[in-house]
Amino acid sequence: MASDPCFTSLMEIARRIDSGDLSPVEVVDAYLERIDRRNETLRAYSTVVGEEARAEARAAERAVERGEETGPLHGVPIAIKDLFAFKEGVHHTFGSTVFEDFVSDRTAPVVERLEEAGAIVLGKTNTPEFGNRPTTDNDLVGTTRTPFDTDRTAGGSSGGSAAAVADGLAAAAQGSDAGGSIRIPAACCGVYGFKPTFGRIPNGNPSNAFAKHTPFVQHGPLTRTVEDAALLLDVMTGPHSNDPFTHPETETDYVASVTRPIDDLEIAYSPTLGMFTIDSRVRRTVDDAVDALSAAGAIVDEIAVSFDRDPDEIRTAWETLFQVMLADLDRQIRDVHTIDLLGDHRSEIDSLFTNIVEAGRAHSAMECKQADAVRTDVYADVRRVFDAYDLLVTPTIAVPPFKADRLGPTEIEGTEIDPFVDWILSWIFNMTDHPAASIPAGFVDGSLPVGMQIVGDRFAETDVLAVSGAFERQRPWHSPQPEHD
Repeated sequence: MASDPCFTSLMEIARRIDSGDLSPVEVVDAYLERIDRRNETLRAYSTVVGEEARAEARAAERAVERGEETGPLHGVPIAIKDLFAFKEGVHHTFGSTVFEDFVSDRTAPVVERLEEAGAIVLGKTNTPEFGNRPTTDNDLVGTTRTPFDTDRTAGGSSGGSAAAVADGLAAAAQGSDAGGSIRIPAACCGVYGFKPTFGRIPNGNPSNAFAKHTPFVQHGPLTRTVEDAALLLDVMTGPHSNDPFTHPETETDYVASVTRPIDDLEIAYSPTLGMFTIDSRVRRTVDDAVDALSAAGAIVDEIAVSFDRDPDEIRTAWETLFQVMLADLDRQIRDVHTIDLLGDHRSEIDSLFTNIVEAGRAHSAMECKQADAVRTDVYADVRRVFDAYDLLVTPTIAVPPFKADRLGPTEIEGTEIDPFVDWILSWIFNMTDHPAASIPAGFVDGSLPVGMQIVGDRFAETDVLAVSGAFERQRPWHSPQPEHD
């Protein structure tokens, strides 16, 4: 790995801090200096807590000097998303000017676990207002951009987290994913992003503990290496009393699974998932990347995935579930914070969020149940793939990163598409709850990253990590990102 701590893996930073070879204070200072230099261009952070991070780094250094027992992330600088990853005493904006001055009075379980493992939070990363879109843009912070080309999007809604990791503004970052919000920005920023099976990591929402299963919403890591993501999963996963959906404790060692051979695995490759148009540049890049999985020993077959439901019916079902989820988020904000977003703040909030909430309010209970019936059939269709194969591989998104001022492309290869959903191959697996990662597959047009999505059977995170690790060994991608100052 690079000698610059800002481009050194999380695991290496942790090892060197633990051995006394690297100072947590020097590491945090290096990251804060880079944030100060680069964040105005990337808009990765909404809030930076520099003095707090420096104080924690000094305490971490003293603990090493005294020979105290330390956690696996001791002294490692990380970032957390400004959406549901609350940290007590820190500004929490949801990407909205309405919450510009709001300071959280609680810490989310996922953040508690990261800090208990020794991680030092550098700040909160940018997100679209209330997570309303698959790019990262709001009136409070601005538009987050990929460091590979700052005219282009970082993706969303965890765009700030992905951009921060890609450009050396954090050793790793937490994200959350309702339709690809970890995997989309991972693809746009050339980093690794992992969405685990629902319930692996606690959500811990005290205002509605049952809110995140429709569609399945999950926290997950964004990192520069597969091993780094596995370590964060080791730290973040496990049951929590505040979340009725978390799974029982397991003996899983995620880090160990990264180096597991994959010659016993059979992988299905579907370039289009049977319903998407793919940019030819992305198709060629992922076709080539799949060859590396064969070279690593796996059996890979290209297959045609088919769904019993019409693609438009599937899209409508997912949109219904997403709209109702955001309408309920609006209700939670009204109940918990006594803020009527659409009533008192309509002129201040993103019109897309307003439209989604109003659509969600208009759905009947039976329309939601009909969407679940469609979802059930989609699950059965995906289940058939996993009856025959251990994993499924697709492009993560159908296009390279596009201009940052756009919601999404309106056409691909001459075919008109919906810019909100039709370039994203990830949301299907938030309907079905299969663990999925986006891994850097290569570049097009010289410098634009392309992501490959690796999907496992439910609860088979270790298979996804094993295949990801094997691909990483075949096609290592780690390097400092180009600057566009």
